[in-house]
Amino acid sequence: MIRVREFDVVKDLKAVEEMESRCEVGPTDAGAGSNKKKKKKRSMSLYVDLLGDPLCRVRHAPDHVMLVAEYGEKKEMVGVIRACIKMVTRGRTSSGFLPAYVKIAYILGLRVSPFHRRLGIGTKLVERVELWCEARGAEYAYMATDPANSASLNLFTRRLSYSRFRSPVLLAHPVHSHLLPLSPSVAVLRLPPSAAIALYSRLLPPSAVEFLPSDLPSLLSHPLTLSTFLAIPSSSSASSVITTNAFSLSDLPSSFAIMSLWDSTRVLRLRVAGAPPAARAALALLRAVDARAPWMRVPSIRDIFRPFGVYIMYGLHMAGPEGPRLMRSLCRLAHNAAVADENCAAVVAELGPGDPVRAAVPHWKRFSCEEDVWCMKRLRGGDDAIHGDDWLASPPTTDVIFVDPREF
Repeated sequence: MIRVREFDVVKDLKAVEEMESRCEVGPTDAGAGSNKKKKKKRSMSLYVDLLGDPLCRVRHAPDHVMLVAEYGEKKEMVGVIRACIKMVTRGRTSSGFLPAYVKIAYILGLRVSPFHRRLGIGTKLVERVELWCEARGAEYAYMATDPANSASLNLFTRRLSYSRFRSPVLLAHPVHSHLLPLSPSVAVLRLPPSAAIALYSRLLPPSAVEFLPSDLPSLLSHPLTLSTFLAIPSSSSASSVITTNAFSLSDLPSSFAIMSLWDSTRVLRLRVAGAPPAARAALALLRAVDARAPWMRVPSIRDIFRPFGVYIMYGLHMAGPEGPRLMRSLCRLAHNAAVADENCAAVVAELGPGDPVRAAVPHWKRFSCEEDVWCMKRLRGGDDAIHGDDWLASPPTTDVIFVDPREF
């Protein structure tokens, strides 16, 4: 009754798009804030449109796949799943014999038709994609989900033997109609990809961060990376050296902040559905007042009940006593860049829960998620198994988690 096979873009694209358009990617509640886990009843849901490219979130990896599930004699399209294989850092290890990087699989984009659930389709898709990943040498597989998505959590943790592994926070700030002022005491440098690569390689060694991809240079040079920005005190004289490749960490001032900005509006759009009429009316009223009296600078936000995109801040790092202030300046810069893009409704960042940068990133609690659940499973033995240093069983050795914006 259920057949799982690889996606055929010519044969399957239309059916996949129609099926996925009926699947919510997670519940949302713009009024729940940090208490969103406690609310059992939700009136709103979040949907995603991949703009005609269902492989856009995994295509960057040389090894990637998308599987589809067909049901019944009519071969109705009822499910999809995606995965990619990548090399990432795992932070500091207790054994000096282990490599800096580990080969893992990221499983994402699992969708099952609302009319065909509880038939084991999701289980079959995950089991098949795990076999595909294991055959390509992945030692671990992990996935991410909303903590309120009990169906997804139960599937992976109870039926498929995944364990809760990490819980980064998703911080979101809506885009206003007005530019935010930037402090004249802060100098912001736009780094070319070569300088950004050199700086990140010094700031983020493999032992200091988890999930940093080995192809970071490709990410920083990607067309959707708008730029990498470095904020330093305007009184510093280090700018002429930092924008070149011939510098060391000693050339940096004692306080600085760095951030790269990714434009996801060109690869996907989000849409909030099921909002109460009162919420729609309130936001529409704010936009109307702001349009008629812009001098009041009403904090109106863009229409999130229509398809919208987001800008993603990644690679956030700061140092020194002025680091938080400099990071806030970079966040304001990202917001102002988004103001100029009518398709962007929010600026987001995903960080480790203990990352000190978290406190410096402006965000609205009503639009943020205090816990994005990552679950992991061991697929096969590796060097860490030989030396008794299982990443899955080891406590975190760093507070810094690198979240790849290509997989958002």
